[in-house]
Amino acid sequence: MTNELLQDLEWRGLLYQQTDAEGMEKLLNEQKVSLYVGVDPTADSMHIGHIVPLLTLRRFQKAGHTPILLVGGATGTVGDPSGRSEERQLQTMEQVEQNVQGLKKQMERLFDFSSDNENGAVLVNNNDWAGQMTLIDFLRDYGKLINVNYILNKDTVASRLDSGISFTEFAYTLIQGMDFNHLYDNYNVRIQVGGSDQWGNITTGLEMIRKTHDENAKAFGITIPLVTKADGTKFGKTAGGAVWLDGKKTSPYEFYQFWINTADADVVKYLKIFTFLSRAEIEALAESVEAEAHLRKAQKTLAAEMTKLIHGEEGLAQAERITAALFSGDLKALSVDEMKVAFAGVPSVEVAKEDKNIVDLIVEAGISSSKRQAREDVTNGAISVNGEKITDLEYIIDGKDRLEDAFAIIRRGKKKYHMVKFA
Repeated sequence: MTNELLQDLEWRGLLYQQTDAEGMEKLLNEQKVSLYVGVDPTADSMHIGHIVPLLTLRRFQKAGHTPILLVGGATGTVGDPSGRSEERQLQTMEQVEQNVQGLKKQMERLFDFSSDNENGAVLVNNNDWAGQMTLIDFLRDYGKLINVNYILNKDTVASRLDSGISFTEFAYTLIQGMDFNHLYDNYNVRIQVGGSDQWGNITTGLEMIRKTHDENAKAFGITIPLVTKADGTKFGKTAGGAVWLDGKKTSPYEFYQFWINTADADVVKYLKIFTFLSRAEIEALAESVEAEAHLRKAQKTLAAEMTKLIHGEEGLAQAERITAALFSGDLKALSVDEMKVAFAGVPSVEVAKEDKNIVDLIVEAGISSSKRQAREDVTNGAISVNGEKITDLEYIIDGKDRLEDAFAIIRRGKKKYHMVKFA
């Protein structure tokens, strides 16, 4: 019997590698299982590239299975060599713990942890078992299980042999394998889900389970394909860097804008991978991309669904409010804080904090190229200050125009915004 969940994952393009597709499908048809994803706390926030395996695990939870979320308090201090050409910078234990707390908060947005739910998510930290183990115990109980040649054949290790790899990172796969074995014994975990770069670590875990249990032990691994853009460039990056889940690193408005600017060639693929919309809903949006692409219904839906998922209804409302204000030019609809968010990336210039004629100010700030041009811009209605059009050549920019007594937003024309900071 074909499993509906696996069929859906296949349709969404979320199945890349499976250790035993037939055996796992049989298991999922027979019973509800526990399965896990691990995330190392390399920063105090995840970015959108991290969440595809997590969202896949959430799909399992919606189908009645139990997600175990592992935050790598131990592995995070060691460093995963996957996808890297050089050693990671080791973090302090204090920094790792701070990062662990940040990741916990973000996972609580993605999963149902309710104790009332019979398959409520469970959060674990591998430092709780690996951190208590002595070196001798680790070498005797786990190091003896895996042959060095087995590790050397892992792509993540083999690719580093020429440039060099420390024993610390060489041993990383053993610790992650130990995690899978521990969760198999203590949380009844039967499946590990990870990105495509985690295949070697997942299979090490399966090897450990095979060697420490009888022949009836059954465990499986799934990996998710790397998400790329249609043009082959890396997904999840902007000119400003990574798109973070932490609203302080990437504001809800910036987050919303990332998704709404998705190319037509990518938007249906992203709707399948990142949202929980049904197949029928996504296929209807796919039709709109073909028939009425200019309306950008698919992009608006993707941006709304993702912003609501990560930042809640309040974050989505703020993002839509800023977007609408910028489109209409009605900045008066925004709070001072929202203005700071909306214009964080526009050209800025610093001038002295003193009352100044509008013409003089926009010339000094480089908004207009000369006094003659500045006068024309003002009299033609091309200049707005904080959303208010200024046409009086004698207008004085003073305290009433300085937001928080520190800055003003000046627009020239329809779309050229400048932030003038008053020192």
